[in-house]
Amino acid sequence: MKQLFTIGTTKKTAEKFFALLTDNSVRCVLDVRLYNTYQLAGFSKYPDIKYFLKKIADIEYISDSMFAPSEDLLTAYRENRINWDDYTYRFKQIMEMRGIIDYIETRYEDLNGYCLLCSEDKPDKCHRRLLAEMICEHFGEYELKHLY
Repeated sequence: MKQLFTIGTTKKTAEKFFALLTDNSVRCVLDVRLYNTYQLAGFSKYPDIKYFLKKIADIEYISDSMFAPSEDLLTAYRENRINWDDYTYRFKQIMEMRGIIDYIETRYEDLNGYCLLCSEDKPDKCHRRLLAEMICEHFGEYELKHLY
């Protein structure tokens, strides 16, 4: 069975972050954050994260904003104008409107060993979990493992 991972950067040291990736034989980190260049992102700020992944762990890095929530959706959730259930519903609608499954099928040959990267510490209320579950549900050949 193929493996698909998720990981968040918040509340992790660089040491723990890279150990989780290497201990699980991650081959590529797929950054699904809407904002990945902010100074507050620390070691996970782009382009630093790409360099660190390659140099420290020989892991490839891809940033793909097609998998990110819209700015409006993220802002509405962060400002408590919508709850998690509303966020989930709207995120799935956005992914459907973007044709995300077709996009994956044409753009990504094999996600085995890929790790979806976002900033949330845990996957419970993070779009990376929703995305990973969509992938697993559609393709059916992936075991999902959240790294935290």
